[in-house]
Amino acid sequence: MDSATLLQGPWETPAARAGLAGCLEGLELRGLLPADHLAVICVGSVARGWANDGSDYDFNVIAPGPWHGPSARTIPVPLRPGTVPSAVEYVDGRRWEVKYWLDIQVEQMLAKVSWSEFEQGGAAARALTDAEELFLERLSTCITLSGASWVRGKRQALARTAFRAFVTTRSLVEADEAVEDALGQLAAGDTDSAVLSAHKAFGHVVDALLESHGVYGSRTPKWRARRLGEARPRQLSYADYWSVETMRDLDPDHPAAWVTQVVQRCRDLSIEVEIH
Repeated sequence: MDSATLLQGPWETPAARAGLAGCLEGLELRGLLPADHLAVICVGSVARGWANDGSDYDFNVIAPGPWHGPSARTIPVPLRPGTVPSAVEYVDGRRWEVKYWLDIQVEQMLAKVSWSEFEQGGAAARALTDAEELFLERLSTCITLSGASWVRGKRQALARTAFRAFVTTRSLVEADEAVEDALGQLAAGDTDSAVLSAHKAFGHVVDALLESHGVYGSRTPKWRARRLGEARPRQLSYADYWSVETMRDLDPDHPAAWVTQVVQRCRDLSIEVEIH
């Protein structure tokens, strides 16, 4: 792989880039690369530099026409066409998964998160399925193996949309719903459920805070701590976040106090989240 084809980003580490050397050629040799592809990008934990020895390599291939090669499964999406083929290969003991998107599908996803769509129904904030949201959020943090101009153009197009506003609002709505659950459960004396709902609410409001800073990933909560550690928003220190995330101050004999405290923290943080 020619390193000159990579679009450099602050999330890219030398180890992440070096680990992808030869992947483009590997895809081609295994018959997993359409000749007319527009772009090939590595996404997920490998692209972010968060991978471990057992992590998958996840690739998105974008082409003008449908994939006709082997596929392990198809992912349903509310687009035209309505599926995304996915192929799996094991290379030196590591699992490679390749998803095949059409350029026209990407255009449709971008249209779904336009500012006009947000202004018409932004409160609902569920414009995309998880698969669509993952594609768009990872576009901003991918490592490009091929098609740098295509990726650059789509990143610029994404930046002009209301994607950030959509996902931030969605996470705030989910946080509000979980807060209401926690308070209702607490009032009913179901403190165990209230603890879980308060914890869930906190996760959603942290996601909203990160998304408001353009740090996406709420559909993969296992990376929330990594995302917060990198973003370092002024509204929430890592120490304060980790204390709530790990329920450090929860007294098993008096859980209602912890629920009340976390609910208030969620409300305070929600006020500070900017939607833009």
